[in-house]
Amino acid sequence: MFYGAVVWDPWLIVAQIVCLQCLYYLTLGVFLSLLVGTRVSRMSLVYFFDFASVTTTTVTGWFVIASFLLSSIAGAGYMLYLIERAKKCLDFSATLYFIHLFICIIYGGWPTSITWWVVTSTGVAVMSLLGEYICIKREQREIPITRYRSSKKFRYVLK
Repeated sequence: MFYGAVVWDPWLIVAQIVCLQCLYYLTLGVFLSLLVGTRVSRMSLVYFFDFASVTTTTVTGWFVIASFLLSSIAGAGYMLYLIERAKKCLDFSATLYFIHLFICIIYGGWPTSITWWVVTSTGVAVMSLLGEYICIKREQREIPITRYRSSKKFRYVLK
C-alpha cells in the first residue's frame, strides 16, 4: 500500500477492527487459560467481561490483570501487521477497548470498580503507545536498494 494516497475504505477499516478484536480476545483467552485456568475449577466468560473479576484482593484477580495487560502488549504487535500506520494506533486501540466496554456493560452492567478502570486505561495506553512505537520503528527503516554492477573491478573501486 502506498502511504501517500489516502483512500477511505470503510470495509477495510471494519475488517481491521474485527480482526484486531478477535485476535485480542483470542490472546486474552490464551493468557487467561494459562494464568487463571490453573487456579480455578471452571473457566467462564466472567473473567473476560465481568468487572468484578479484575481485583487486587486475590491472586486470581492479579492473574486476570496480568492477562489483560499481556493481551494489550500482544495487541500492539497485532497492530504492527494489521494497521501498519503509527497515526492509526490510538484510534484502533481506543475502538477495541470501547467495544470491550460495551460488551462488559451488556454482560455485567456498568463497571464500578476503580481497578477495572485503571487496568483498562493502562491497557489502552500500553497498546496505543507501544503500537505507535513499533510502527514508527518499522516506518523509519531504510529501504534496501540493490545495485547490479557489470564488473567486479568497479565494485573494488567503491570500497
